[in-house]
Amino acid sequence: MKIAMWSGPRNLSTAMMYAFAARGDCAVWDEPFYAAYLAATGIDHPMSAEVIAAGEADPAKVAAACPGPNPDGKPLWYQKHMTLHMIPGFDRGFLRGLTNVFLIRHPARVVASYSRKRESPTLADIGFVQQGELFDQVADLTGAAPVVVDSEDIRANPAVSLHALCAALDIPFTESMLRWPAGPKPFDGAWAPHWYNAVHASTGFDAPEGPLPDLAPEYAGLVEAALPHYDRLRQYALGA
Repeated sequence: MKIAMWSGPRNLSTAMMYAFAARGDCAVWDEPFYAAYLAATGIDHPMSAEVIAAGEADPAKVAAACPGPNPDGKPLWYQKHMTLHMIPGFDRGFLRGLTNVFLIRHPARVVASYSRKRESPTLADIGFVQQGELFDQVADLTGAAPVVVDSEDIRANPAVSLHALCAALDIPFTESMLRWPAGPKPFDGAWAPHWYNAVHASTGFDAPEGPLPDLAPEYAGLVEAALPHYDRLRQYALGA
């Protein structure tokens, strides 16, 4: 099975990748389209040159690899995908060969976290619109709403949420998904030194999230624009 987990940035996505890697039966791939996205858009991201140099900048080659053979003969292959990387012009036919899942997080939490790493995010930067488009595309391809999991639910009760996710994927849950060693991982993307400080300090999922963060006034419109896209997918979330 090839599991494509689609989220925006700062959605608990790296911790989820670590959880699946900790199973032992699952290969992982960290943001396959990142280099292609940066090369195609020219957008200024932290460590852009390093990301492009380390990755595959041809989106067609990345798309062809996603439904290809699982690395190391592992029965599962977890692909951590960013929704914002799927820009117009990138072929999405490869979605048919994947089991697509959507990881969501409240936009106020996303913006609060993202803005600490990169200033002045836009709606396109945080991926909510693209996530809704991809959700609809997968639903059209399969005839059913794809699986959705909310990071808030995972942090509230990791064991219950991951049990439910594994059941929805028809794979066994393993307790090893709840813990991983601290520090960098060999499968981290080249951008990890900038983005992964907190998750490198972790050995499991953080405690439940508290009240929504207070944001600078200039981010109110951004959260307001993203919220309908989050709310729509939230109704499909496991346990909602």
